[in-house]
Amino acid sequence: MDFTSDLPRLVAAAVVVVGVGACSPHATSIIEARQALRGPQGPQGPQGPRETVETDKGRVKGVAADGVIRFQGIPYAAPPIGRLRWRPPAAAAPWKGVRSAAEPGPICAQPGAKGSSEDCLYLDVTAPARAGRRPVVVWLHGGAFSSGSGSEYDAARMAEKGDVVVVTVNSRLGALGFFAHPRLRDSGDYGLQDQQAALRWVRANAAAFGGDPGKVTLMGQSSGGASVCAQLTSPQAAGLFHRAIIESGSCLQNWPRNMLAPGDAASRYWAPVTELAAKGRTALGCRTLGCLRAKPTAEVLSLNGAFHQPAYGTAVLPKNPVAALAEGAFHRVPVLQGNTKDEHRLFAALFTLDRPITAARYRRLLTETFGEQQAARVARRYPPGRSASLAWAAVGTDRAWTCPTLAADRLLARHVPVYSFEFADERAPAPDLKPGFPMGAYHGSELPYLFGMANVRLAPAQVLLSNRMIAAWTRFARTGAPGGGWRPFPETMQLTPGRDLPVDAGAEHHCAFWR
Repeated sequence: MDFTSDLPRLVAAAVVVVGVGACSPHATSIIEARQALRGPQGPQGPQGPRETVETDKGRVKGVAADGVIRFQGIPYAAPPIGRLRWRPPAAAAPWKGVRSAAEPGPICAQPGAKGSSEDCLYLDVTAPARAGRRPVVVWLHGGAFSSGSGSEYDAARMAEKGDVVVVTVNSRLGALGFFAHPRLRDSGDYGLQDQQAALRWVRANAAAFGGDPGKVTLMGQSSGGASVCAQLTSPQAAGLFHRAIIESGSCLQNWPRNMLAPGDAASRYWAPVTELAAKGRTALGCRTLGCLRAKPTAEVLSLNGAFHQPAYGTAVLPKNPVAALAEGAFHRVPVLQGNTKDEHRLFAALFTLDRPITAARYRRLLTETFGEQQAARVARRYPPGRSASLAWAAVGTDRAWTCPTLAADRLLARHVPVYSFEFADERAPAPDLKPGFPMGAYHGSELPYLFGMANVRLAPAQVLLSNRMIAAWTRFARTGAPGGGWRPFPETMQLTPGRDLPVDAGAEHHCAFWR
């Protein structure tokens, strides 16, 4: 298996996909180093949706292969360029004739990505070729709210084996998606507004592709998962989806200082709009919106480090999603949520590119991160043993990823059915970021089990795990429960190539200690 040719996509879009700290100067330089390696009812025939389908804006022609029909590069909103930069998504223009849907649209503007563009509000639809009316899964990709694209994820296996229609979405990223300014009403959430526009497109057009607009599952990973959680708490998303799947993107996730990269400040997904708008007031030396809108794309992207958090205190997110979950202020839909078992090993591997984590450095990191007294407690619970790097990874996994997710599960489960999972294939395909470092079930390692991803091949036992996961995910999309022996939270289903077993994830990850 050769990860090196596709590592920019795999790392930037699927794994280095967290919050504020992931866009710090240090973390950005590490990412760049790694990148150097790397509606109307449409006509349906006896075999299912035809290759030419009528949408509410015009006809599109897809491509049939592998038991599915792919429709790529469909515009769901107008290009957010020129005077539409930093405005809510506008309606896409209708077209005459038949639009080719054989190629994906441009990916949203992001540093270092060839062909990325501000004209990027496109989605792809993958539908089974056979006849039927089936659930719709809408996928939101990860990438620290700053990178990645929906078209990187091949949904053919999920669509065909799970008998669902899969829609993968591009939405505005970084400063183009989350810029805020005092003179821009409800700014700071353009990326989330794009996702809602895509969901409205699905409601209007799903039936044309054999999908059920009354059975839509919103699904995402990392910052895409956080986007799902944001939409759970957004009043403007009411009625746009009926199930939610969140992978490694809980609303409650947060990272203490040093956790994502040496010297990083503490970070979180969400920021008050007033904080972001204060930054935007004089961004790029501009004091007028006309000046800002005239800036070249590359210059705007230089602001990504300051603008890659969704804003709250807006019409889209009136409340901090953390507070909204605690108050029960979210849509009443079933939730499937979980993590990988070794989330933070990815970041520990990147962390050690500069220099190794020795036992002495480990203790210094603990002291800087948690303070002298708490550092001693953490060191006793997580002794460095043979590998201080693995100890640091375990601290990060438990404190920053799994335990906040389980806390979110408890808040959600007060009001809706919740199913918890832990992906735990210790031999998941992995990039060789640090020779000899065991990546385990690292952040993003579950993605090739759900989607086709370039240059990733699964062993036979892993294919069986993939089949079980796709069955559980799509059964949840169909019924609101994954079936197959899963029971609701507080039980967590641990997924491995050999078998799936219920576990006490809170005990496994020392969550009582972190509380």
